[in-house]
Amino acid sequence: MWKHHAKLERHSLLLIIGILIVVAIGGLVEITPLFYLESTIEKVKGVRPYTPLELAGRDIYIREGCYVCHSQMIRPLRDEVERYGHYSLAAESMYDHPFQWGSKRTGPDLARVGGKYSDSWHRDHLIDPRSVVPESVMPPYAFLAKKELDYRDIQDKVRTMKAVGVPYTDDAVKNAKADLEAQADPFDAGGTALKKRYGDKVAQRDFDGDPERLTEMDALVAYLQMLGTLVDFKTYKAEAPENLR
Repeated sequence: MWKHHAKLERHSLLLIIGILIVVAIGGLVEITPLFYLESTIEKVKGVRPYTPLELAGRDIYIREGCYVCHSQMIRPLRDEVERYGHYSLAAESMYDHPFQWGSKRTGPDLARVGGKYSDSWHRDHLIDPRSVVPESVMPPYAFLAKKELDYRDIQDKVRTMKAVGVPYTDDAVKNAKADLEAQADPFDAGGTALKKRYGDKVAQRDFDGDPERLTEMDALVAYLQMLGTLVDFKTYKAEAPENLR
């Protein structure tokens, strides 16, 4: 058979037909499973939708272009895993619209930054990056600590996320504003309801160092402190989807 390949190479029409057949077969192999697989993303214990405060912080993260210099995807390569931690799981980004994987690292990857530093470190870093990282080229974001967080549309944001597939409950949509305020106030009794909706691991405290005000710094630090903390990798074991077992 292989002795006759010259016939295909000398006749462009036959070569094109052959290429189309090969591409069609390859395409069917890749595409056909998607029609009967319920999901290509394994469900991982601990992964949940963002709280309203974290969602607001994520919007600020995107607004300020943080994704331009920081990726949120640790690749399964030894040097990356040793530096940043367990490689990223698809499930960790399943509620991101849009996802923040990124492709450039002027600064370090942030997929596992949650809990790595204190709230005060994040505040100092955002206000004056070189005060904690002398070689940093990051611009200062001191204004975030002075700017009141505008969350009048937070209920609409949560409702929109629900519309695109994020599993927020009607109760979560209804109480979006109250949940946002409760998470930034450690003395707010509403924190019990917040944790009932989003889990006991939700951090409820004053993030910006000023309990009298709810600022954009509160929201951004809350978002950063959540990144990479949802999955317990000490107990995590990769499992095949139920429909592939």
